[in-house]
Amino acid sequence: MIFKVLYQELPDEAPVRERTKSLYVEAGSKREVRKKLIDRNYNIELIQQLDESHLQYEKQSANFVLENV
Repeated sequence: MIFKVLYQELPDEAPVRERTKSLYVEAGSKREVRKKLIDRNYNIELIQQLDESHLQYEKQSANFVLENV
């Protein structure tokens, strides 16, 4: 499964929409995504599992890069 992760790079600051970034991770569950990203010290706002149609839409974006974690 592919998950879209919305996060802030600075874990000790309140989330600000303009600084929210996203990345894509392949994993079996949301818990597994969190385990894979634990060493990056991100302030994770949302982990969203992408269904096939949403994934195809995201792939059209120039920002779509599947992280190798």
